[in-house]
Amino acid sequence: MGYSIQDSIKPILKEAFEGPGAEDGSWFTNTQLDSGIFGTLKAMSADEASISIYGSTIASHADHIRYYLWVINTMIRGNEPDRNWESSWEITRVDETRWHQIQKDLYQEYMILNEKIDSPDLEDKVINILGAIAHSSYHLGALRQMIKTINVE
Repeated sequence: MGYSIQDSIKPILKEAFEGPGAEDGSWFTNTQLDSGIFGTLKAMSADEASISIYGSTIASHADHIRYYLWVINTMIRGNEPDRNWESSWEITRVDETRWHQIQKDLYQEYMILNEKIDSPDLEDKVINILGAIAHSSYHLGALRQMIKTINVE
């Protein structure tokens, strides 16, 4: 029996952001349950997320992922977003309040994208969703390497 496109995309998107499920195994992340973007960020304090590593911070990567998802979600809705990629990298230092807000906003954009997978006209959106998965997975790898650099794992 074949899988629908929704059944194929959802676990990959979920793994990138939430990590693999206990019974699902892993397609590309560590097999630890919190090895997706949300679990990786949750383990970080605002001070740790503000450490500059090769010119960027974990906070700026997190907000850039959020911004990218916002752009994709805007395009999926049929609108043309005002793209300013440079502004998505402006965050350098965050306090705990701002750090939690970035994570909350990222989660919100993720949930919006996740809901779009169930839309009847999914085929028109697949390229955007696959791009979001690839882009977010790239940044997940960068985040995991940054964490190794600051030894907070």
